[in-house]
Amino acid sequence: MLRNLKAEMVRSDVKPKDIAALLEVRDATVYDKLNGHYGFSFDEALKIKRRYFPDLDLEYLFANSKNQTA
Repeated sequence: MLRNLKAEMVRSDVKPKDIAALLEVRDATVYDKLNGHYGFSFDEALKIKRRYFPDLDLEYLFANSKNQTA
């Protein structure tokens, strides 16, 4: 799960459908990626960061919750 990305989406009022439109994929694809069923490609991650979160680090946004340390 991409906990940081999800939190920043809520803070910035970015919806999964917004990301789906940006990436030109189905909404369900974005939900699957947000929930860890599939990963975002590097190019997809860059697009999302540049469009919606330009002031945040890519590593922070796409950190895998399973690998984060407390």
